Amino acid sequence: MRTRDVLAEGFGRVREAVHEAVDGLTAEELSRQPWPGANTAGWLVWHLTRVQDDHVAEVAGRTQVWTGEGWADRFGLPLETDDIGYGHTAEQMAAVRVKAAADLLGYYDAVHARTLDFVASTGDDDLERVVDKAWNPPVTLGVRLVSVLADDLQHAGQAAYVRGVLRSGAPD
Repeated sequence: MRTRDVLAEGFGRVREAVHEAVDGLTAEELSRQPWPGANTAGWLVWHLTRVQDDHVAEVAGRTQVWTGEGWADRFGLPLETDDIGYGHTAEQMAAVRVKAAADLLGYYDAVHARTLDFVASTGDDDLERVVDKAWNPPVTLGVRLVSVLADDLQHAGQAAYVRGVLRSGAPD
């Protein structure tokens, strides 16, 4: 098994976790906070998808799916187009309202496909390429991809937890 196969497997597991967390939720459930100030399942999945889209597009030298394939217009969020959710306040998080689970999963799946396409073209030697000199030590492609995987899995797990709280009948 090559490194690209391991990365593809990891991103495949993210996709499974995202679909399990979102499939069947209503627009209202996607936007409901399980308690005041908590992230919504919709925001968590939107955010992890925006981060993956942003980071993979940057290292691949490609346009983001969000803007290049019209997802920003479809979502119509009251945010800057380049916003990925990092550092959002509770008010900004609450502004991320998803119209339907299918929209959120459609965007995620488009980013996932683009990610797998990039990973398939990546050789082991490519992973040593420095992609961000702003850190000490500088970030390599391999580190960046693993960072995206780790972040995605954490947020997908959080979204699954929120789903469980919402579906448990627990009071808001």
